[in-house]
Amino acid sequence: MAVPASTCALVLAAGKGTRMATSLPKVMNPILDQPMLFYPLLEVNSSGISDIAVIVGSGGATITEYLENRWPDTNTIWQHEQKGTGHAVMVAEEWWSGYDQVLVLPGDVPLIDSSTIEQLLLHHAAEGAAASFISFSPADPRGYGRVISNSDGIYIVEEKDATDTEKLTGEVNSGIYIFQTTLLTRILSGLSNNNSQGEYYLTDSIKMIQETGSTISTMKIQDPDQCKGVNTLAQLSDANELMRNRINYKWISKGVRMMEPRTVHIGPQVTLSRDVEIEPFVHLTGRTFIDRGVKVSSFSVISNSSIGQDTEILPHSMVMDSFIERGARIGPFSFIRDDSRIAEDAFIGKFVEVKKSQIGRGTKVPHLSYIGDAVIGKDTNIGAGTITCNYDGQKKHRTVIGDRCFIGSDTMLVAPVNVEDDSFTGAGSVITRDIPSGSLAVARARQKNLKDWVRRKKTD
Repeated sequence: MAVPASTCALVLAAGKGTRMATSLPKVMNPILDQPMLFYPLLEVNSSGISDIAVIVGSGGATITEYLENRWPDTNTIWQHEQKGTGHAVMVAEEWWSGYDQVLVLPGDVPLIDSSTIEQLLLHHAAEGAAASFISFSPADPRGYGRVISNSDGIYIVEEKDATDTEKLTGEVNSGIYIFQTTLLTRILSGLSNNNSQGEYYLTDSIKMIQETGSTISTMKIQDPDQCKGVNTLAQLSDANELMRNRINYKWISKGVRMMEPRTVHIGPQVTLSRDVEIEPFVHLTGRTFIDRGVKVSSFSVISNSSIGQDTEILPHSMVMDSFIERGARIGPFSFIRDDSRIAEDAFIGKFVEVKKSQIGRGTKVPHLSYIGDAVIGKDTNIGAGTITCNYDGQKKHRTVIGDRCFIGSDTMLVAPVNVEDDSFTGAGSVITRDIPSGSLAVARARQKNLKDWVRRKKTD
Protein backbone atom coordinates (compact mmCIF):
# COMPACT_ATOMS: atom_id res chain seq x y z
CA MET A 1 0.00 0.00 0.00
CA ALA A 2 1.18 3.53 -0.79
CA VAL A 3 1.25 5.52 2.45
CA PRO A 4 0.64 9.27 2.10
CA ALA A 5 4.06 10.93 1.96
CA SER A 6 3.34 13.17 4.92
CA THR A 7 2.52 10.45 7.47
CA CYS A 8 4.64 9.79 10.55
CA ALA A 9 4.34 7.42 13.50
CA LEU A 10 4.81 8.13 17.20
CA VAL A 11 5.44 5.13 19.47
CA LEU A 12 4.77 5.68 23.18
CA ALA A 13 7.42 3.94 25.29
CA ALA A 14 7.96 6.18 28.33
CA GLY A 15 5.99 4.24 30.94
CA LYS A 16 7.63 2.76 34.03
CA GLY A 17 5.93 -0.61 33.73
CA THR A 18 5.69 -0.96 37.52
CA ARG A 19 3.50 -4.05 37.25
CA MET A 20 6.22 -5.85 35.28
CA ALA A 21 8.24 -5.98 38.53
CA THR A 22 11.55 -6.12 36.65
CA SER A 23 14.56 -3.80 36.46
CA LEU A 24 14.24 -3.57 32.67
CA PRO A 25 12.24 -0.75 31.10
CA LYS A 26 8.83 -2.14 30.23
CA VAL A 27 9.26 -2.17 26.43
CA MET A 28 12.72 -3.77 26.69
CA ASN A 29 11.38 -6.99 28.21
CA PRO A 30 11.96 -9.72 25.60
CA ILE A 31 9.50 -11.61 23.46
CA LEU A 32 11.34 -14.53 21.83
CA ASP A 33 14.76 -13.01 21.10
CA GLN A 34 13.80 -9.34 20.68
CA PRO A 35 12.66 -6.55 23.03
CA MET A 36 8.92 -5.94 23.03
CA LEU A 37 9.52 -2.57 21.34
CA PHE A 38 11.01 -4.31 18.29
CA TYR A 39 7.63 -5.63 17.16
CA PRO A 40 5.57 -2.43 16.81
CA LEU A 41 8.57 -0.72 15.20
CA LEU A 42 8.87 -3.57 12.69
CA GLU A 43 5.17 -3.56 11.84
CA VAL A 44 4.94 0.23 11.48
CA ASN A 45 7.96 0.18 9.18
CA SER A 46 6.51 -2.75 7.21
CA SER A 47 3.27 -0.82 6.73
CA GLY A 48 5.19 1.78 4.72
CA ILE A 49 5.71 4.48 7.36
CA SER A 50 9.42 5.27 7.51
CA ASP A 51 9.38 8.43 9.66
CA ILE A 52 9.10 7.12 13.23
CA ALA A 53 9.77 8.62 16.64
CA VAL A 54 9.76 6.90 20.03
CA ILE A 55 8.78 8.69 23.23
CA VAL A 56 11.08 7.60 26.07
CA GLY A 57 11.08 8.41 29.77
CA SER A 58 11.54 5.81 32.48
CA GLY A 59 14.60 3.74 31.54
CA GLY A 60 15.05 6.04 28.56
CA ALA A 61 18.85 5.69 28.41
CA THR A 62 18.55 1.93 27.87
CA ILE A 63 15.86 2.35 25.22
CA THR A 64 17.82 5.11 23.47
CA GLU A 65 20.94 2.94 23.30
CA TYR A 66 18.89 0.12 21.79
CA LEU A 67 17.34 2.43 19.20
CA GLU A 68 20.70 3.92 18.23
CA ASN A 69 22.16 0.45 17.68
CA ARG A 70 19.22 -1.32 16.04
CA TRP A 71 16.95 1.43 14.65
CA PRO A 72 19.32 4.29 13.83
CA ASP A 73 16.80 6.06 11.58
CA THR A 74 14.27 6.32 14.42
CA ASN A 75 13.98 9.59 16.35
CA THR A 76 14.05 9.61 20.17
CA ILE A 77 11.99 12.18 22.09
CA TRP A 78 12.18 12.47 25.90
CA GLN A 79 9.15 12.77 28.17
CA HIS A 80 10.97 13.61 31.40
CA GLU A 81 7.78 13.70 33.44
CA GLN A 82 5.24 10.97 32.72
CA LYS A 83 1.94 12.84 32.81
CA GLY A 84 -0.11 10.58 30.56
CA THR A 85 -0.52 9.69 26.90
CA GLY A 86 -1.83 13.13 25.97
CA HIS A 87 1.20 14.75 27.56
CA ALA A 88 3.50 12.34 25.66
CA VAL A 89 2.00 13.47 22.36
CA MET A 90 2.32 17.12 23.46
CA VAL A 91 6.08 16.86 24.08
CA ALA A 92 6.54 15.45 20.57
CA GLU A 93 4.48 18.14 18.87
CA GLU A 94 7.45 19.98 17.43
CA TRP A 95 8.38 16.78 15.56
CA TRP A 96 5.00 15.52 14.31
CA SER A 97 3.54 18.93 13.49
CA GLY A 98 5.64 18.93 10.33
CA TYR A 99 3.50 16.11 8.90
CA ASP A 100 -0.09 16.01 7.68
CA GLN A 101 -1.07 13.05 9.84
CA VAL A 102 0.42 11.12 12.75
CA LEU A 103 -0.12 7.50 13.73
CA VAL A 104 0.10 7.08 17.52
CA LEU A 105 0.47 3.66 19.10
CA PRO A 106 1.77 2.16 22.36
CA GLY A 107 5.11 0.39 22.51
CA ASP A 108 3.51 -2.45 24.48
CA VAL A 109 1.27 -3.87 21.72
CA PRO A 110 3.78 -6.31 20.18
CA LEU A 111 1.16 -8.39 18.35
CA ILE A 112 -0.14 -5.63 16.07
CA ASP A 113 0.23 -6.55 12.40
CA SER A 114 1.35 -4.28 9.57
CA SER A 115 -1.71 -5.24 7.52
CA THR A 116 -3.95 -3.90 10.30
CA ILE A 117 -2.04 -0.62 10.35
CA GLU A 118 -2.44 -0.41 6.58
CA GLN A 119 -6.18 -1.04 6.93
CA LEU A 120 -6.43 1.76 9.50
CA LEU A 121 -4.72 4.19 7.13
CA LEU A 122 -7.07 3.22 4.30
CA HIS A 123 -10.12 3.41 6.56
CA HIS A 124 -9.08 6.83 7.84
CA ALA A 125 -8.66 8.17 4.30
CA ALA A 126 -11.92 6.64 3.06
CA GLU A 127 -13.90 8.13 5.94
CA GLY A 128 -12.29 11.54 5.55
CA ALA A 129 -11.91 11.53 9.31
CA ALA A 130 -10.03 13.99 11.50
CA ALA A 131 -9.14 11.09 13.79
CA SER A 132 -9.56 7.33 13.59
CA PHE A 133 -8.73 4.59 16.06
CA ILE A 134 -8.79 0.80 16.35
CA SER A 135 -11.25 -0.85 18.72
CA PHE A 136 -11.79 -4.50 19.62
CA SER A 137 -13.78 -6.74 21.96
CA PRO A 138 -11.56 -8.89 24.21
CA ALA A 139 -12.86 -11.80 26.23
CA ASP A 140 -12.05 -9.81 29.37
CA PRO A 141 -12.25 -6.01 28.92
CA ARG A 142 -10.83 -5.20 32.36
CA GLY A 143 -7.95 -2.75 32.24
CA TYR A 144 -8.97 -1.17 28.91
CA GLY A 145 -10.66 2.13 28.17
CA ARG A 146 -14.24 1.58 27.02
CA VAL A 147 -15.55 2.82 23.67
CA ILE A 148 -18.97 4.40 24.21
CA SER A 149 -21.30 5.19 21.29
CA ASN A 150 -24.51 7.14 21.91
CA SER A 151 -26.53 10.05 20.58
CA ASP A 152 -23.65 12.38 21.48
CA GLY A 153 -21.26 10.45 19.23
CA ILE A 154 -18.25 8.31 20.11
CA TYR A 155 -16.04 8.79 23.13
CA ILE A 156 -13.52 6.79 25.16
CA VAL A 157 -13.54 6.58 28.94
CA GLU A 158 -10.62 5.16 30.91
CA GLU A 159 -11.59 2.27 33.18
CA LYS A 160 -10.70 4.10 36.39
CA ASP A 161 -13.06 6.91 35.41
CA ALA A 162 -15.83 4.71 33.97
CA THR A 163 -19.20 4.25 35.64
CA ASP A 164 -20.48 0.76 36.41
CA THR A 165 -22.75 0.99 33.37
CA GLU A 166 -19.89 2.06 31.08
CA LYS A 167 -17.78 -0.84 32.35
CA LEU A 168 -20.39 -3.24 30.98
CA THR A 169 -19.43 -2.19 27.45
CA GLY A 170 -17.40 -4.90 25.73
CA GLU A 171 -15.83 -2.73 23.01
CA VAL A 172 -12.51 -1.24 24.11
CA ASN A 173 -9.84 1.13 22.86
CA SER A 174 -6.63 -0.29 21.42
CA GLY A 175 -4.62 2.90 21.99
CA ILE A 176 -3.80 3.00 18.26
CA TYR A 177 -4.90 6.24 16.56
CA ILE A 178 -4.29 8.35 13.49
CA PHE A 179 -4.85 12.12 13.64
CA GLN A 180 -4.84 15.04 11.28
CA THR A 181 -2.04 17.07 12.82
CA THR A 182 -3.45 20.58 12.25
CA LEU A 183 -6.55 19.81 14.30
CA LEU A 184 -4.63 17.78 16.88
CA THR A 185 -2.42 20.79 17.60
CA ARG A 186 -5.45 22.89 18.51
CA ILE A 187 -7.08 20.15 20.58
CA LEU A 188 -4.05 19.31 22.72
CA SER A 189 -3.83 22.82 24.11
CA GLY A 190 -7.26 22.27 25.65
CA LEU A 191 -6.59 18.90 27.31
CA SER A 192 -7.24 18.75 31.06
CA ASN A 193 -5.79 16.49 33.74
CA ASN A 194 -8.94 16.70 35.87
CA ASN A 195 -9.37 12.95 36.36
CA SER A 196 -8.61 10.18 38.87
CA GLN A 197 -5.05 9.81 37.60
CA GLY A 198 -4.21 13.50 37.35
CA GLU A 199 -2.95 12.80 33.82
CA TYR A 200 -3.55 14.19 30.35
CA TYR A 201 -5.43 11.47 28.49
CA LEU A 202 -5.07 11.27 24.72
CA THR A 203 -8.46 9.54 24.76
CA ASP A 204 -10.10 12.87 25.73
CA SER A 205 -9.04 14.30 22.37
CA ILE A 206 -11.57 12.05 20.61
CA LYS A 207 -14.55 13.75 22.26
CA MET A 208 -12.97 17.19 21.84
CA ILE A 209 -12.44 16.65 18.11
CA GLN A 210 -16.07 15.63 17.70
CA GLU A 211 -17.15 18.80 19.45
CA THR A 212 -15.49 20.79 16.66
CA GLY A 213 -17.86 19.11 14.20
CA SER A 214 -15.09 16.95 12.70
CA THR A 215 -15.48 13.25 11.92
CA ILE A 216 -14.27 10.54 14.28
CA SER A 217 -14.11 6.99 12.91
CA THR A 218 -13.54 3.67 14.62
CA MET A 219 -12.21 0.55 12.94
CA LYS A 220 -13.17 -2.53 14.93
CA ILE A 221 -10.97 -5.56 14.28
CA GLN A 222 -11.97 -9.18 14.79
CA ASP A 223 -8.63 -10.45 16.13
CA PRO A 224 -8.38 -9.15 19.71
CA ASP A 225 -4.94 -10.69 20.20
CA GLN A 226 -3.37 -8.04 17.95
CA CYS A 227 -4.27 -5.29 20.40
CA LYS A 228 -3.41 -7.04 23.66
CA GLY A 229 -1.36 -4.77 25.87
CA VAL A 230 1.50 -6.15 27.97
CA ASN A 231 1.59 -4.81 31.54
CA THR A 232 2.67 -7.83 33.60
CA LEU A 233 5.09 -10.72 33.23
CA ALA A 234 2.11 -13.06 32.89
CA GLN A 235 0.86 -11.02 29.95
CA LEU A 236 4.41 -11.00 28.55
CA SER A 237 4.41 -14.80 28.69
CA ASP A 238 1.05 -14.89 26.89
CA ALA A 239 2.32 -12.53 24.19
CA ASN A 240 5.45 -14.66 23.79
CA GLU A 241 3.31 -17.74 23.21
CA LEU A 242 1.09 -15.97 20.68
CA MET A 243 4.08 -14.56 18.79
CA ARG A 244 5.81 -17.95 18.81
CA ASN A 245 2.72 -19.59 17.35
CA ARG A 246 2.29 -16.87 14.74
CA ILE A 247 5.87 -17.27 13.53
CA ASN A 248 5.99 -21.07 13.69
CA TYR A 249 2.75 -21.65 11.85
CA LYS A 250 3.78 -19.14 9.20
CA TRP A 251 6.84 -21.28 8.46
CA ILE A 252 4.84 -24.51 8.61
CA SER A 253 2.55 -23.07 5.94
CA LYS A 254 5.64 -22.48 3.78
CA GLY A 255 6.84 -26.09 3.95
CA VAL A 256 8.88 -26.31 7.17
CA ARG A 257 8.32 -29.48 9.21
CA MET A 258 7.77 -29.04 12.96
CA MET A 259 6.05 -31.88 14.78
CA GLU A 260 6.05 -30.05 18.14
CA PRO A 261 5.81 -26.32 17.29
CA ARG A 262 4.91 -25.43 20.88
CA THR A 263 8.46 -26.34 21.93
CA VAL A 264 10.29 -24.51 19.11
CA HIS A 265 11.38 -20.88 19.42
CA ILE A 266 12.06 -19.01 16.15
CA GLY A 267 12.95 -15.33 16.21
CA PRO A 268 11.27 -12.80 13.93
CA GLN A 269 14.42 -12.21 11.85
CA VAL A 270 15.02 -15.89 11.07
CA THR A 271 14.53 -17.08 7.46
CA LEU A 272 13.75 -20.71 6.67
CA SER A 273 13.49 -22.56 3.36
CA ARG A 274 11.19 -25.36 2.25
CA ASP A 275 11.86 -28.89 3.46
CA VAL A 276 13.67 -27.80 6.61
CA GLU A 277 12.97 -30.12 9.53
CA ILE A 278 13.05 -28.76 13.07
CA GLU A 279 12.82 -31.17 15.97
CA PRO A 280 11.43 -30.26 19.42
CA PHE A 281 13.21 -27.84 21.76
CA VAL A 282 15.19 -25.99 19.09
CA HIS A 283 15.98 -22.26 19.37
CA LEU A 284 16.68 -20.23 16.21
CA THR A 285 17.50 -16.58 16.87
CA GLY A 286 18.89 -13.40 15.33
CA ARG A 287 19.49 -13.07 11.61
CA THR A 288 19.70 -16.78 10.91
CA PHE A 289 19.16 -18.36 7.49
CA ILE A 290 18.55 -22.10 7.06
CA ASP A 291 18.54 -23.54 3.53
CA ARG A 292 16.54 -26.39 2.03
CA GLY A 293 16.85 -29.94 3.33
CA VAL A 294 18.48 -29.01 6.65
CA LYS A 295 17.58 -30.99 9.74
CA VAL A 296 18.02 -29.30 13.12
CA SER A 297 17.83 -31.82 15.93
CA SER A 298 16.52 -31.36 19.45
CA PHE A 299 18.10 -28.99 21.99
CA SER A 300 20.18 -27.18 19.37
CA VAL A 301 20.61 -23.39 19.31
CA ILE A 302 21.48 -21.42 16.16
CA SER A 303 21.99 -17.66 16.32
CA ASN A 304 22.97 -15.15 13.63
CA SER A 305 24.24 -17.92 11.38
CA SER A 306 23.78 -19.37 7.90
CA ILE A 307 23.20 -23.10 7.47
CA GLY A 308 23.73 -24.52 3.97
CA GLN A 309 21.52 -26.93 2.07
CA ASP A 310 21.26 -30.54 3.26
CA THR A 311 23.29 -29.92 6.41
CA GLU A 312 22.48 -31.96 9.51
CA ILE A 313 22.66 -30.37 12.94
CA LEU A 314 22.69 -33.19 15.49
CA PRO A 315 21.29 -32.80 19.05
CA HIS A 316 22.66 -30.35 21.63
CA SER A 317 24.69 -28.33 19.13
CA MET A 318 25.23 -24.57 19.16
CA VAL A 319 26.12 -22.40 16.16
CA MET A 320 26.69 -18.68 16.77
CA ASP A 321 27.70 -15.98 14.26
CA SER A 322 29.03 -18.57 11.80
CA PHE A 323 28.57 -20.13 8.35
CA ILE A 324 27.93 -23.80 7.69
CA GLU A 325 28.10 -24.79 4.03
CA ARG A 326 26.21 -27.44 2.12
CA GLY A 327 26.17 -31.04 3.28
CA ALA A 328 28.10 -30.52 6.52
CA ARG A 329 27.37 -32.59 9.62
CA ILE A 330 27.48 -30.92 13.02
CA GLY A 331 27.26 -32.56 16.44
CA PRO A 332 26.09 -33.87 18.71
CA PHE A 333 27.35 -31.51 21.43
CA SER A 334 29.29 -29.24 19.05
CA PHE A 335 29.92 -25.53 19.62
CA ILE A 336 30.76 -23.37 16.59
CA ARG A 337 31.18 -19.64 17.14
CA ASP A 338 32.72 -16.26 16.33
CA ASP A 339 32.70 -16.07 12.54
CA SER A 340 33.74 -19.66 11.90
CA ARG A 341 33.15 -21.18 8.46
CA ILE A 342 32.57 -24.89 7.98
CA ALA A 343 32.92 -25.91 4.33
CA GLU A 344 30.93 -28.44 2.28
CA ASP A 345 30.74 -32.01 3.56
CA ALA A 346 32.85 -31.26 6.62
CA PHE A 347 32.14 -33.02 9.91
CA ILE A 348 32.35 -31.39 13.34
CA GLY A 349 31.59 -34.08 15.89
CA LYS A 350 31.03 -34.80 19.56
CA PHE A 351 32.31 -32.30 22.15
CA VAL A 352 34.18 -30.18 19.59
CA GLU A 353 34.50 -26.40 19.85
CA VAL A 354 35.39 -24.35 16.78
CA LYS A 355 36.13 -20.67 17.34
CA LYS A 356 36.97 -18.09 14.63
CA SER A 357 38.24 -20.80 12.31
CA GLN A 358 37.85 -22.11 8.76
CA ILE A 359 37.34 -25.84 8.25
CA GLY A 360 37.91 -27.08 4.69
CA ARG A 361 35.72 -29.20 2.45
CA GLY A 362 35.46 -32.82 3.59
CA THR A 363 37.61 -32.25 6.68
CA LYS A 364 36.69 -34.14 9.86
CA VAL A 365 37.04 -33.06 13.48
CA PRO A 366 35.18 -36.03 14.97
CA HIS A 367 35.48 -35.61 18.72
CA LEU A 368 36.92 -33.98 21.84
CA SER A 369 38.87 -31.16 20.19
CA TYR A 370 39.30 -27.39 20.36
CA ILE A 371 40.01 -25.55 17.11
CA GLY A 372 40.57 -21.83 17.68
CA ASP A 373 41.94 -19.15 15.31
CA ALA A 374 42.80 -21.82 12.77
CA VAL A 375 42.60 -22.43 9.04
CA ILE A 376 42.31 -26.10 8.08
CA GLY A 377 42.37 -27.27 4.45
CA LYS A 378 40.28 -29.90 2.70
CA ASP A 379 40.09 -33.65 3.38
CA THR A 380 42.09 -33.41 6.59
CA ASN A 381 41.43 -35.59 9.66
CA ILE A 382 41.83 -34.12 13.14
CA GLY A 383 42.30 -36.83 15.77
CA ALA A 384 40.52 -36.95 19.11
CA GLY A 385 41.80 -34.58 21.79
CA THR A 386 43.57 -32.22 19.38
CA ILE A 387 43.96 -28.65 20.61
CA THR A 388 45.18 -25.54 18.83
CA CYS A 389 46.98 -23.66 21.60
CA ASN A 390 46.17 -20.19 20.26
CA TYR A 391 46.64 -17.95 23.31
CA ASP A 392 50.02 -17.07 24.83
CA GLY A 393 48.55 -15.08 27.72
CA GLN A 394 48.53 -11.79 25.81
CA LYS A 395 47.71 -12.41 22.15
CA LYS A 396 45.87 -14.93 20.00
CA HIS A 397 47.89 -16.70 17.27
CA ARG A 398 46.88 -18.63 14.18
CA THR A 399 47.32 -22.30 13.31
CA VAL A 400 47.32 -23.28 9.62
CA ILE A 401 46.84 -26.93 8.62
CA GLY A 402 46.91 -27.84 4.94
CA ASP A 403 45.02 -30.30 2.74
CA ARG A 404 44.95 -34.08 3.29
CA CYS A 405 46.72 -33.93 6.64
CA PHE A 406 46.34 -36.44 9.46
CA ILE A 407 46.65 -34.98 12.94
CA GLY A 408 47.16 -37.76 15.48
CA SER A 409 45.08 -37.96 18.62
CA ASP A 410 46.02 -35.71 21.52
CA THR A 411 48.19 -33.42 19.40
CA MET A 412 48.91 -29.95 20.82
CA LEU A 413 49.52 -27.39 18.06
CA VAL A 414 51.21 -24.40 19.69
CA ALA A 415 50.44 -21.38 17.51
CA PRO A 416 51.72 -19.74 15.47
CA VAL A 417 52.44 -22.92 13.54
CA ASN A 418 52.00 -24.13 9.96
CA VAL A 419 51.34 -27.76 9.01
CA GLU A 420 51.77 -28.08 5.26
CA ASP A 421 49.81 -30.35 2.89
CA ASP A 422 49.88 -34.15 3.26
CA SER A 423 51.59 -34.07 6.66
CA PHE A 424 51.05 -36.32 9.70
CA THR A 425 51.62 -35.86 13.41
CA GLY A 426 52.19 -38.67 15.86
CA ALA A 427 49.63 -39.12 18.63
CA GLY A 428 50.47 -37.17 21.78
CA SER A 429 52.80 -34.74 20.04
CA VAL A 430 53.35 -31.12 21.06
CA ILE A 431 54.01 -29.31 17.78
CA THR A 432 55.87 -26.02 18.16
CA ARG A 433 57.55 -25.75 14.74
CA ASP A 434 56.27 -25.77 11.16
CA ILE A 435 55.91 -29.16 9.47
CA PRO A 436 57.01 -29.39 5.80
CA SER A 437 54.72 -30.95 3.23
CA GLY A 438 54.52 -34.74 3.31
CA SER A 439 56.32 -35.08 6.65
CA LEU A 440 55.60 -36.96 9.86
CA ALA A 441 56.19 -34.92 12.99
CA VAL A 442 56.65 -36.70 16.32
CA ALA A 443 57.25 -34.52 19.37
CA ARG A 444 56.96 -36.55 22.55
CA ALA A 445 59.24 -38.13 25.16
CA ARG A 446 60.54 -41.62 24.37
CA GLN A 447 58.71 -44.33 26.32
CA LYS A 448 60.69 -46.02 29.07
CA ASN A 449 59.50 -49.33 30.64
CA LEU A 450 60.75 -50.14 34.15
CA LYS A 451 60.71 -53.93 34.45
CA ASP A 452 59.30 -55.47 37.63
CA TRP A 453 58.45 -51.98 39.00
CA VAL A 454 55.02 -53.10 40.26
CA ARG A 455 56.37 -56.17 42.11
CA ARG A 456 59.14 -54.13 43.75
CA LYS A 457 56.68 -51.44 44.76
CA LYS A 458 54.48 -53.96 46.53
CA THR A 459 57.36 -55.45 48.53
CA ASP A 460 58.75 -52.09 49.71
